[in-house]
Amino acid sequence: MRTIGAVLLASSLVASNAFAATGTGAPLTPGKPAGVKQAQAMDNTLLLVVGLGVVAAGIALVASGNGKTAETATTTTTTAP
Repeated sequence: MRTIGAVLLASSLVASNAFAATGTGAPLTPGKPAGVKQAQAMDNTLLLVVGLGVVAAGIALVASGNGKTAETATTTTTTAP
C-alpha cells in the first residue's frame, strides 16, 4: 500500500510540473498588469476576519466536542417470597 501511495505521489508531482510548463507563449501579456500590484492594493480585511472566524469556530467545535460523560444505569432488584 505504501508503494502505491509513493508512486501516486511521485506521478502527481511530475504531472503538475509538466502541466505548469505549458503556456500560451509569452509568460506575461505585454501591457497588462501582472496582478501583483492589484493584489497588494486590494483590501483583505474581510478575508482576514472570515478566516479568523473559521479558525475560532473550529477551535470551539473541537473544545466542546470532547465533553461527553458516561451515563450511569440504575438497577433495582426485588426478591419474591
